[in-house]
Order: sequence, then C-alpha cells, then structure tokens
Amino acid sequence: MTTPAWIDLDGAANMRDVGGIPTEDGGQVQPGRLLRSDNLQELSPKDITTLLAHGVSDIVDLRSQVELRLTGPGPLTRVTSLTHHHHSLFADDDVAVEDALVLPWHDRVEEERDANHWTSHYLGYLAERPDSVSGALDVVARSEGATVVHCAAGKDRTGTVVALALSVAGVSDEDITADYVATTERIERIVERLAAVPAYADNLRGRPLSDHVPDPETIPRLLEAVRRTAGSVPEWLHGVGWSDDDLERLRRRLVEPD
Repeated sequence: MTTPAWIDLDGAANMRDVGGIPTEDGGQVQPGRLLRSDNLQELSPKDITTLLAHGVSDIVDLRSQVELRLTGPGPLTRVTSLTHHHHSLFADDDVAVEDALVLPWHDRVEEERDANHWTSHYLGYLAERPDSVSGALDVVARSEGATVVHCAAGKDRTGTVVALALSVAGVSDEDITADYVATTERIERIVERLAAVPAYADNLRGRPLSDHVPDPETIPRLLEAVRRTAGSVPEWLHGVGWSDDDLERLRRRLVEPD
C-alpha cells in the first residue's frame, strides 16, 4: 500500500496529495494533480505559501451554502491566483434557515453505525447532486495546476468525489479504499478542529470518536453499487453527460506525466 502523502499544515488536519497511488496498468497517479482536505477556513499565511508551492490552482468546496454562510470566507478566497468552485453535495442547498446545518453524521441512530449507512449517504450524493459530482470532477480534469477537493472533515463528501476520480484513473478498489481509510490517522485531530467551530459543534456534541472513523467496507460497497446500477464509474459519468473525451481528459490529467 502507498504511504499517504500528508501535507502538514497549521490550519488543516487532513490534507494529502493522492499522487503516487498505483494504477492497475502499472502506472500511478501523478503528484500535484489532486489533493484532498478537510475545512480550509483556518489556514495560516505559511499554509497558503505551502499550498502554492505544491502548485495549487483550483479549490473545489463541497460544503453546503449554509456551511459557507456560517463559517464565512476563508483566507484562500483572498489569493487572486486561485480559482474557487463551489459544488455542494446536499440536495437541500437552498435552505435559508441559518441553523439548518445538516452533515453526513447528523441524526444517526445506534443501529445504523455501519458501512451500509455511509454507503447510502455517498450514493445519495450521486443520486441527488450528480451535477455537483460531475462539476467537481470536471474541475480536476481541466485544472492547469493541482486541485484541492475539500468539505468539512475531508472524509465523506471529499471521499466520494476522490473515489470516483481514482476509479476513472484506473486505481484498484483496494487502493481507493486504502486512501479513504488513511483519514483514520488524523480523525481525532479532525474532530477536535470541527468541534471548536460553532457551525459544527452541535452536530458533534455527545458523539463518540468511533462514529467518525472510516469503515473500510464503505468504498467497496459504493463502487459495487455504482457498477450494479450503471455498469462502471465511467458509465455513470456518461449518464450525467460526460463524453469519452471528457473521461479521457480526466484520466490523462491524473495519470500522465507533464
């Protein structure tokens, strides 16, 4: 298994480059193409310098409109060299009530704490916001530099989009799962950071850390469900309007050296 390429920052706990992950044809995902992260609201000036040194040109924010309103603009919005793309994965993203913040871990009951629960959530993103999933992947495909895909924890919404991207690139389910599960190494820090933010604190209060640990069965079930219903991840993307050229653009962007 590939060792996660962590990018250690003062203001984020779950930033890593997926470059180096092998593809099934003997290649690998190229570094500096796709980075994944948790919330970017607290980045320091040093952190921003680090990201720019990694060649970041585009930011894909998968959080909801409510999250954006409650947390306000982050420091990266002031960096003029970056292009920001908002692609919420929540169907009810037009909710205007300020306290209507719903997150993937919201309202879970004890008997649902398994991979089926998370897989259902992730399939919900594909069913309810295929436009946002497609849009996020299109940014990765067309970016001139590295794209950072992030949400709040960098696990669920980000994990879904990154899993699809890696599948198109030709990465095995086993290695896609290993990338997803790598978040476990940082989960305590991730939850501590979010619990200190008023917008997320109520959703986290009283929940054990084990609620947030990535389940290694979740991603295989997600990918199997996509194959069962659409045939493959590329065929799912065909179904939401992607052409063969679009798919090849994403694959080349992720795996071919400059």
